[in-house]
Amino acid sequence: MFGKVQQPISEEQVRAALGTVKFPGFSRDIVSFGIVKSVALSGKNDVDVALHVMTRDAAVPEQIEKDVRASLSGLAGIGHVNVQMTAQQPPQQSMPMAGSGGAPARPQIAGVKHIVAVGSGKGGVGKSTVAVNLACAMSQIGQRIGVMDADIYGPSVPKMMGASARPSITEEKLDPVENFGLKMMSMAFLLDGSTPVIWRGPMIMKAIQQFTQAVNWGALDVLVVDLPPGTGDAQLSLAQTVALDGAVIVTTPQDVALEVARRGIQMFEKINVPILGIVENMSYYVCPHCHEHDDIFGHGGGRQEAERLEVPFLGEIPLFSEIRICGDKGLPIVVAAPDGEPSRAFRKCAEAVLKQLEKR
Repeated sequence: MFGKVQQPISEEQVRAALGTVKFPGFSRDIVSFGIVKSVALSGKNDVDVALHVMTRDAAVPEQIEKDVRASLSGLAGIGHVNVQMTAQQPPQQSMPMAGSGGAPARPQIAGVKHIVAVGSGKGGVGKSTVAVNLACAMSQIGQRIGVMDADIYGPSVPKMMGASARPSITEEKLDPVENFGLKMMSMAFLLDGSTPVIWRGPMIMKAIQQFTQAVNWGALDVLVVDLPPGTGDAQLSLAQTVALDGAVIVTTPQDVALEVARRGIQMFEKINVPILGIVENMSYYVCPHCHEHDDIFGHGGGRQEAERLEVPFLGEIPLFSEIRICGDKGLPIVVAAPDGEPSRAFRKCAEAVLKQLEKR
């Protein structure tokens, strides 16, 4: 009797198995993220896999290699598995100039001093509104500001900033669109208004790389990045592409929003992005007639969560209908009514963010 003939394993089978391995802490697999660099088969179903990951966390490549070996061991007839894992930190800041006295390194985007991501664990908390008005408030304080709209699926920065021009091109790079003294780049500038964005992870990563590396941002003090809600591809892609100076988490006071904001903070911590602080949006309502305060969504949850997590609390933004009305008109409240209560609140938060950046 002859023994059972061993069936050869195909590269497609190997890649399918690798496609079940997730990047630690995320739902995205290592194949779609581009971590798998090569797969080679030889001998009696021996497999050589080359992996490369960009991370500041030494535990990440170790976990990925462990999960890869476990995944491939489940293939029937698999022989020897050789995993070649290489890892490096995300693109780092340039070294301090000689004589700078040990000044902190800067992000690698030419001319940009700081990159700040504005994120939230869930939608509906006014993240983009906060990002736009924080950027405008920083500009009023005297900072040179850019806004990168990384919310690929639902870009709203151009709408809120009253900008619709197509970017021009200089030296094979996109020129940001400008309004109210800010520079902006968004997918909305590159698509027709009614065109939906139906993209998978690798395409999102490519778009974010283009917005960071193929845009003439010029000299900026802060580049504010409006992230999509949640903890998905855009957040991971951004952290893998540039060295973020920190993240601002936007939440509302109620418990359900705080719980999701907590997950957002944990996500940034997993990818080693410092938390600059929490902003509590829709913190309280002021009646335009009697001027009494009403805590529609509760109050103080953001501050309490910041204290619990030991991160800075950046401030409270009131719930004013004018904030929504001005945003719909393409005129941020900080620009439309710079002396009003909402604008003062945004400037206070902006000053707190800048203070945190100075500390770091």
